[in-house]
Amino acid sequence: MKFAYGLIGVAVLAVGVLWLVGSPTNRFPVDPAPVEVPEGVHDPVAAGEPVPDDFRQLLRRDAIPPIYNPMFKTVVESDWPDDVLVIGIELDGEAKAYPVSFLNRREMVIDWIGGTPILVSW
Repeated sequence: MKFAYGLIGVAVLAVGVLWLVGSPTNRFPVDPAPVEVPEGVHDPVAAGEPVPDDFRQLLRRDAIPPIYNPMFKTVVESDWPDDVLVIGIELDGEAKAYPVSFLNRREMVIDWIGGTPILVSW
């Protein structure tokens, strides 16, 4: 039985390695749709910032677009459990919470709080 589990583990590992070292063009679009960057937000691609030659990217640049206009609910309106993991911020009497479950998929939120621009990153 242990031998069978070992073979399954080796097979899964082999598939993962083949996927990881395979051609990136098989996993990601060659010519992805351009990312819409709101006016006034720095765009490193348009600015011509190069990626170093020895830097190996698993995802193409801007493959995970940030959230630019997050929507919020009040605590009373929300049906989230009390134990949800969030990144919270309070500034000048204004408070916001960003659920980590959302940040796991998008990783960055560009927002304003208390009249100050912020970047929430996970």
